[in-house]
Amino acid sequence: MNVNVHVRAGSSLFYFGELVSCLKRRSTQPRVFIYRCRGPESCVCGGLHTAMSGSTSPPPSVEAVGAEGCYPPGYKPFKPEEHGLERGFRCKVPQEVLLKLLAGLEPDQADGTGKAGDQASEFGQQLTGPRLGLIICFPVTGVGMDSCVIPLRHGGLSLVQTTDFFYPLVEDPYMMGKIACANVLSDLYAMGITECDNMLMLLSVSQKMNDKDRERVMPLMIRGFRDAAEEGGTSVTGGQTVVNPWIIIGGVASVVCQPNEFIMPDGAVPGDVLVLTKPLGTRVAVNAYLWIDQPEKWNRVKLVVTKEEVKEAYQEAMFSMATLNRTAAGLMHKFQAHAATDVTGFGLLGHANNLAKQQRNEVAFVIHNLPIIAKMAAISKACGNLFNLLQGTSAETSGGLLVCLPREQAAKFCAEMKSQSSGAGGQGAAGGAWIIGIVEKGDRHARIIDKPRIIEVPPRGSQAANQDNSSPSPAPSPNLS
Repeated sequence: MNVNVHVRAGSSLFYFGELVSCLKRRSTQPRVFIYRCRGPESCVCGGLHTAMSGSTSPPPSVEAVGAEGCYPPGYKPFKPEEHGLERGFRCKVPQEVLLKLLAGLEPDQADGTGKAGDQASEFGQQLTGPRLGLIICFPVTGVGMDSCVIPLRHGGLSLVQTTDFFYPLVEDPYMMGKIACANVLSDLYAMGITECDNMLMLLSVSQKMNDKDRERVMPLMIRGFRDAAEEGGTSVTGGQTVVNPWIIIGGVASVVCQPNEFIMPDGAVPGDVLVLTKPLGTRVAVNAYLWIDQPEKWNRVKLVVTKEEVKEAYQEAMFSMATLNRTAAGLMHKFQAHAATDVTGFGLLGHANNLAKQQRNEVAFVIHNLPIIAKMAAISKACGNLFNLLQGTSAETSGGLLVCLPREQAAKFCAEMKSQSSGAGGQGAAGGAWIIGIVEKGDRHARIIDKPRIIEVPPRGSQAANQDNSSPSPAPSPNLS
């Protein structure tokens, strides 16, 4: 989300020398755990604080995981209970808060109407040069879209930049760092940008942490952020760090581009097909995992899902959130994508609506299919209006790209996503991309049909996922004509 934030550090800082040391560290790391604090009830982070174990050994090999599941090589599921600690914790910002963040930020019209109107959705905006009287045309994106595009003084170049941050939502600090970095980079990837010139890290260290806790826990989170940045072909060169009541992690991603390196999110035309590159349901999976040890909440869903299925869904959600959308960004160019956005805090329908409003043509997005992590749709139904997953308003974290593609290119895009994700160890159980709807002539809004088809996406490594990976690639179905 394109929200520019300036934070001034207070007197207490996590000193920068330690940050640099953490970024450069590539050797063994201590294991850590995160536990629920006993602090005041007014702590809005939900009581998230950290502690450490004394082990400094590297993570065990995948063989040590045994029958726990199929994980990437070298990854061991994080289990605080092995250290005699409580398992559950979460720190979430309510979706209604996210919906208010951008209210009133659109610039006023020059005509004095006080409304931005269609100005933000226009492909070009004209500026008069103060000395030469030149008319300079450059692409702009409306407030609320993924990245800002800033024309530079040097001819033909633009600075594309974005920032994002949030509270931890998974138990593993290293994976949380990777998720945070992937989430920041997704805003660039949503514009078809595959290269990032530089990243800055935004880090808030909880004031409840003592020095020893901080020195063990925060390097793991920083390491995950750094490793994800390197996976994306970029590096972290600095940032801002503060002491705060809550742990917060995020960053800034910047790149200088020529016009052919990015795809403006405003070119959808009637007849296009909508493709989604990650399954929905991360918020449901993360919350359901917490409920396993909360009988009063678990009783609401125990008839529709098992604890093992919830654990598998949580692992799938964690690895999906940590997966970069870089492959999809590159394929957007190859298959002539017309527009895209990433699906995060506003949910699928919220981001689809934002994208529809940016279009130059009078179009509407109609969503027929919902790819969802297995069993999460059943949990959402059992919980009434708590998540609204099937209504498209359930918040996602580091979700996939929603891409508008020419109809004849959509199946090819999905097939290549499936091929590349399978070769890289799997970007989601069923192969990386799904055709979910169409673009038709309309009033620049998005909607989900009354009875959408639910595509159950099995966790990676499961028998069902292996069967899906060997099946033919999807093609536009007759109901999308």
